[in-house]
Amino acid sequence: MGDAIDQRPGPGHLLMIGIPGFELDDSTRALICEDGVHNFILFRRNVSDRQQLSLLCRQLRETCVRQGLPRPLIAIDQEGGQVARLPPPFTLFDEPRSLAESSDCQARLLHYAVTCAEELISVGINFNLAPVLDVCPVGKGLFMERRCLGDDPQRVAELGALVVGGLQSAGVAACAKHFPGLGSALLDPHLDLPVVDLSVERLMAHDLVPFVEAIDAGVAAVMTSHAVYSAMDGSLPGTLSRRVIHEVLRERCGYDGLIITDDMEMGAIEKFMAFPDAVVKAFLAGADLVLICHDHQKIRNALTSLGKILSDGTEERARVKDSLRRQDAILARIAG
Repeated sequence: MGDAIDQRPGPGHLLMIGIPGFELDDSTRALICEDGVHNFILFRRNVSDRQQLSLLCRQLRETCVRQGLPRPLIAIDQEGGQVARLPPPFTLFDEPRSLAESSDCQARLLHYAVTCAEELISVGINFNLAPVLDVCPVGKGLFMERRCLGDDPQRVAELGALVVGGLQSAGVAACAKHFPGLGSALLDPHLDLPVVDLSVERLMAHDLVPFVEAIDAGVAAVMTSHAVYSAMDGSLPGTLSRRVIHEVLRERCGYDGLIITDDMEMGAIEKFMAFPDAVVKAFLAGADLVLICHDHQKIRNALTSLGKILSDGTEERARVKDSLRRQDAILARIAG
């Protein structure tokens, strides 16, 4: 496996990456052993059955530890409904909107959170990129409608905090997404760059309410949105905006936990800015982990670009230490 990775602040600490298939492949192993990458996201392409998935997570964990790297955060999007990566025999949950609109919504959402966490832990996954806390109206054809918990910010806040507590009390880190709110966006950022044209006052009194509640509930992580918020920063998507990440999320909302970007390979980012530049921009804006879900060559390009920034800047190296501190804080409170 080679020598242990140099533990000085490096770009590998700043990425969460996808892997190609069912096994720990040579490319992923090289990114761990040569570049110090130690956080991963899994998709349906990584799952054939429970035994295989358990082995893959164990291989990721053991390879990182042998290299002297931190225990990995192993993440998945297991929201329920249309966004669920685990096939049967894992539980297939109803979409969040349906659970939230049921007569026994609190009991059903808590059952989802605890059952989901127990199943994730059983195979070595310790980080669920859920719940969605976007506030989205019904019947307007908005793409986030069924992934959300409702159109009333106080209700979404209440139910979102319940899900956060259920996941984390059972040992899995939760992630509130997509800050500062994607519920009113017309375009899907997987494809194009949405613009959310709401006033700061409206955002603070409406869209941000569930995120503030989740922060108060101790949510482990917050995911940024690939949308332009014209009243906050009309020139950059939220993921790339220091105004959105640092001034609003860190300072105004008082959040000192882990900030993770949405997938940087989405059309909203790749059509807006050259990929390596966008990764650096997200880091400089305040993101602790940059999510790159698919292309390993893009991951290597990102490592090169981030490495150049870190080699030149004392402040930037200190930021990596902050990111590691926040990752360590999550690892200290979750299973796996």
